[in-house]
Amino acid sequence: MLTIQQFFTRHRRSIVIAMTVFVAAAMVAQYALAWSTVAGVFYAVVGIVGLIPLVIKAINSLKFKVVSIELLVSVAILGALIIAEFSEAGIVAWLFLLGEVIEDATLSKTRSAIKELTELAPQTALRLASPTERTPEEVDVDDIDEGDYLLVKTGSQVPVDGRIVFGSGRLDEASVTGEPLPHHKSADTNDDVFAGTMLTDGTMVVQATKVGEDTVFGKILELVEQAEDSKTSAQRFIDRFAKYYTPVVLLLALVVGLVTLNVRLAITLLVLGCPGALVIGVPVSNVAGIGLGARHGILAKGAQILQTLSEVDTVVFDKTGTLTTGRPSVVHAEEVPDPTHTGGDDDGPASTAANTSITSITENHPDIPLWRLVASAERESSHPLATAMVDFAATSLRIEMDSLPVVAETHVVAGKGIIAAVDGHTMAIGNAALMTSENVRGITARTTLPQWEKEGLSTVFVSVDGILRLVAGLGDTVRPGAVAAIARLRERGIKHLIMLSGDGEATATAISSQLGLDEAHGDMLPQDKADFITKLQDRGQKVAFVGDGINDSPALVASDLGIAMGNGTATAVDISDVVLLNSDISKLPTAYSIARATVANTRENIGIAVATVAFLFIGLFAGFIYMASGMLAHEASILVVVVNALRLLSKKLDADQV
Repeated sequence: MLTIQQFFTRHRRSIVIAMTVFVAAAMVAQYALAWSTVAGVFYAVVGIVGLIPLVIKAINSLKFKVVSIELLVSVAILGALIIAEFSEAGIVAWLFLLGEVIEDATLSKTRSAIKELTELAPQTALRLASPTERTPEEVDVDDIDEGDYLLVKTGSQVPVDGRIVFGSGRLDEASVTGEPLPHHKSADTNDDVFAGTMLTDGTMVVQATKVGEDTVFGKILELVEQAEDSKTSAQRFIDRFAKYYTPVVLLLALVVGLVTLNVRLAITLLVLGCPGALVIGVPVSNVAGIGLGARHGILAKGAQILQTLSEVDTVVFDKTGTLTTGRPSVVHAEEVPDPTHTGGDDDGPASTAANTSITSITENHPDIPLWRLVASAERESSHPLATAMVDFAATSLRIEMDSLPVVAETHVVAGKGIIAAVDGHTMAIGNAALMTSENVRGITARTTLPQWEKEGLSTVFVSVDGILRLVAGLGDTVRPGAVAAIARLRERGIKHLIMLSGDGEATATAISSQLGLDEAHGDMLPQDKADFITKLQDRGQKVAFVGDGINDSPALVASDLGIAMGNGTATAVDISDVVLLNSDISKLPTAYSIARATVANTRENIGIAVATVAFLFIGLFAGFIYMASGMLAHEASILVVVVNALRLLSKKLDADQV
């Protein structure tokens, strides 16, 4: 039996296609050619083939004391074959298996994301006998104990959670915190590091404080696995319906057969009681809803997903890459007049410099020669902030990159910035520490900086020949359409809109105020986000989480509904329930509207199916419904629910829903 079940499972789609061909041939033979016997043979073949997997499933369910709908359908098909109603047997078997194929296609989920996460975890490490020793031993990461000293070189991953005891460097922590900018960390400030993060520049010795599953990255894996396992226990609606419906119909048929001694009547009752419209109506509604979503750039991975989305009352967002673009750009720029030309005080602020937005600086004829020098020097650096400065010069100021001055010499100062010789000038571009170390004049009392810091921006100073000439505020910017999407979600009835971020509180608060969110929380690690969502669920809230990175994985699967940005990591896309294609956050309110419309359509089809069965039962016992007329009503109800589902596909959303 197991071998037969495996065969039907492996070849289910091909079998359904073959059954469809036979049903079509039977209809042609019956209605076009009047070959009733040939049609009966075709219908009987379909009924027998379809009966086999249904009987196996029914028997397996009975082993676990579950009376499944497969049992009812099996008895109905078998009974129809016995009383020579081959067309009914074939059509019922075909419809049921077709419905299963459609639903299986939409409900298929992948667990390859967990494998990807595991592969991202560090596998080996360079262990040292002491912080000053420089002859490392390569060991398996599982052999590392708390307190061990580990050497981390440029371009390698940090193997465990630990504390820097020697050296410094820039760490890309996006895999853990989601923060797009590398952080400079040093033994001088006793900084902590996380397993799975990448050292992009520098060399350091780390003393292990947490190893194995206790690391932050290890907990990400654990949380994903636990949450994925907990989601696989969800049951389909049709199974819950069959729990009560199937036994009632079987019992009713048995009682009718014993009381009336009319086997044909009992079997007719089973045939008419088979919920064909429900079997096909529910998955067709869901497929129509999923198709409507796909048409609008929304991928829902299953029928139950739409039901859950329609019930959501709280949406929690990741910041970086979800509500924001995920890459730094120039938000503010303040040019400082050259004191040698204006006669200003070399040591004080330039009194005529004004804090302006990038729009107004473009309108007010920025110092293009200065920005040409900046772009030329910054092209020599791979730092994200340097790339942002070059992009601003190229796109906003329309400076031709092919005609930039030649850079004669560059020197990267770790953790501070870059010094370059460009067109006879000495350029220093970086943070305040670089300006101080280079004795740059004009950096005192920059009154705009506190406000930029409140906005969570990173500040870049530019000096030319030892004189401050430019101050820029760079940061992650809000995605186009994000503000409108938040407003439309609130209009549609979402009660709580919250943002969680691995960035600092200042950045989170600044972005939240632009978006009009209810809450924002910063300095959140992946397990912190998952814990926060669990607390919301404990208060009875139905929570959807929207994210895009590996670090969002625990929150995506811990929530009632995980929504991923389509251009996010493969892991986030794989383990999510809904994907917004092209990372278009403006499609989120549309997804919510489609989910609600799909659920309403499904309930309509359920109502039609149940009403049809009730009508057939009443008609059967009242004497005005017989096998032929019952079959006609049965098939008509199937046509009605299919047409009703297709009506959803043609639904035109309101302008504010798109």
